[in-house]
This record gives sequence, structure tokens and C-alpha cells, in this order.
Amino acid sequence: MAAKRYRPQLTDAAKPATFEVEAVNGRGEMVPTAVAGEHPLTLYLDKMELVTLMTLGHAPEALAIGYLRNQRLVGALKDITAVQVDWETESCAVTTRKGVKDLKQKTGKRTVTSGCGQGTMFGSLMDEIDQVKLRKDITLADEQLFTLIDKVRKYETIYKQAGAVHGCALASREGEILMFVEDVGRHNAVDAIAGFMWLEAIDGSDKVFYTTGRLTSEMVIKCAQMRIPFLVSRSGLTQMGYQIAQKTGITMLGRASGRHYLAFTGRQRLLRTAPQPTAFA
Repeated sequence: MAAKRYRPQLTDAAKPATFEVEAVNGRGEMVPTAVAGEHPLTLYLDKMELVTLMTLGHAPEALAIGYLRNQRLVGALKDITAVQVDWETESCAVTTRKGVKDLKQKTGKRTVTSGCGQGTMFGSLMDEIDQVKLRKDITLADEQLFTLIDKVRKYETIYKQAGAVHGCALASREGEILMFVEDVGRHNAVDAIAGFMWLEAIDGSDKVFYTTGRLTSEMVIKCAQMRIPFLVSRSGLTQMGYQIAQKTGITMLGRASGRHYLAFTGRQRLLRTAPQPTAFA
């Protein structure tokens, strides 16, 4: 019999993703319109206030766990005993088993990132990057990439209803979407996926990460921390994102839409299997 997977004590405090408000259109008509939710959620770790996240509130427990994972404040899911979200006080209390050593020192240096809503990363952005090892023995065929792009395009999303959000997906190389998360900031969406991966014991070493947002240093670092070798965006990238992708060896693909993409780094993992367009003189 397989061992039971560990899960901390969790609330189930998801907020509705959209809310209806009234707007006046160009003809002067009152039109009910869906808008994305946005809520402040202050994260406490062992009663110490860390940060206030502006979030859709769709997966607050996973967001908190993923945030702590990606900030390198908690080393393993088993170190967390409880995650309690209370929207009346707009707070999320995370309790660990033995506390976090040198917590004040670890959170002393804070970098405000370029993420929507301004994300925050503690410590040096480059801490531990030199130790990241991504698999070199796996590949992604461009036909598999096109399958993923098409599935994401057809996915029923909050963006289609209300706009104003970023989406991130964790997928297999065959194009199966394992998780899809949207939030008002792409850094929140990637943290929520990191939390889900811990909760469901999902190994990222052969997965593909897709985002609607641009590929910044923060996005590359978080994917590297999750050991995900393929990072895909329908948008562009920043210079620092490019440099860190080169350093970590991530296969980074931008401007991915339809059957088009630009491969910036890690091109050795990408296989060209799709029929190539014929060049006419």
C-alpha cells in the first residue's frame, strides 16, 4: 500500500473569481459586466507578518504555500503544519513545525520585482541559482508545443469573462494541462502553481510552464526553483530574464502563439518535427 501523502491542515477559503458591476456602454445603456476580484491578503509566518499580497483569492492556501516555497523560507511541505485563511481579517496564518531559523535575517533584504502589482522577493535574486540543475535528457517537439498553445487558447478562463488577470499553466510535454491558475499578478499565479505542486507531490523536472505574462527574472528564477526545464510565454522577455535563463539552462520560448514562437535559450531541448513552411522565390 502506498504511503499516504502528507498535507498540512488547510482551510478552503477560495473567493469568487469574478463579480458583476454595472457599466454604461457607448449607447448610454446600462450593461451588467463581470470584473475580476482583487483582495489584500496579509501573510503571517509563525505570527510574523511577511507581506500583503493583492490576489484574486481563487486559491489562497496554495498561493501562500507556493510563496513560501519560492522565497526559500520553507524547505519542504512537511515543515508546514497549517495554513489558515480568514477573509474577515484579510489574513493568512501559516504555522510551521519547528519555526524558521533566522527568519528576520532572511526577510531583511527585499527586492520589489517587475511583476504586476509589484511582487516581492526576499534575499538575493541570485541565491542558489548556481546550484540549480535542470534535466538535459528530455526534449520538447514543436508539435507538442503547438498542442499546448492551442489547448491554453481554448481554456475557459477568467480573462475571457473579465480580463485584468494573468494566467499560468503547468503542463506535460504531451500538452496535457495539469493545472491552470489565474491571478491579478503573474507572480501570484506561479506561486499558486508551486503550492499545488507541493500539495500534489508533482515533479517539475519534465514539465512545461506556460504564462501569459512577460518572462522576467522573477519568472525564470521561480521556474528554475521548481526544476521546470521549459518556460513558454505568449509575450516577450526582459534582458535579465534572458541572462538568468542562459545561466540556468532553461529552454525559454517567447512570442508563442498559433504555430509561431521564438526560442531564446536552451534550444538543444527543442525538436523541430512540424512541417516547415515552403519558401517561395
